[in-house]
Amino acid sequence: MSVVIIGGHDRMVCQYKKICKAYQCKAKIFTQMPNKLKEQIGSPDLIVLFTNTVSHKMIRCALLEAEKNQVDVVRSHTSSGNALIGILEQKVLTQ
Repeated sequence: MSVVIIGGHDRMVCQYKKICKAYQCKAKIFTQMPNKLKEQIGSPDLIVLFTNTVSHKMIRCALLEAEKNQVDVVRSHTSSGNALIGILEQKVLTQ
């Protein structure tokens, strides 16, 4: 399963990757707005939006790509490791 994480804290990137790896997920993590974000998102199985730490522009871009590629989107106000674990447990283990 491939996961794209939009938002979160820069210092948590390594932890996000470890958590995703523990659930056998490949992860792309964008804590800052890169150039051509919509091209870098691709077509993952899941997009996680940490809404407290992300710009409106990044959210709009991610939602447009999710709609275009019919990707599940999960929004979380907190960007903690436990929030990511809860999301992955809900999405990965139910498949």
